[in-house]
Amino acid sequence: MAALEFDAELWLWEARATDAWTFVSLPPEVADEVLERAEGFTRGFGSVRVEVTVGTTTWRTSLFPSAAARTYVLPVKRAVRRAEGLEVGDTLRVALRLLDVGQPD
Repeated sequence: MAALEFDAELWLWEARATDAWTFVSLPPEVADEVLERAEGFTRGFGSVRVEVTVGTTTWRTSLFPSAAARTYVLPVKRAVRRAEGLEVGDTLRVALRLLDVGQPD
């Protein structure tokens, strides 16, 4: 399956003051595509397994639905931010590929 690509701003989840979690929110059209492709293949909390590339860094994680944002959110771990020199507020070019959704690669 071809990667879904988009640009999104890195933001800080302020609900966890002791442990800084950062995310990007998927644009609505990308979130709709994920929802359609992953129907019936979601995991706990409606999460969707993905492989993500930002810059030269590729890793596996999950997208999580966000009722407040009305989209999926993608966590961007500290190791990725350090490797790519990213700070909250930066715009990232993201390529993601859905995993384990029962569709051919």
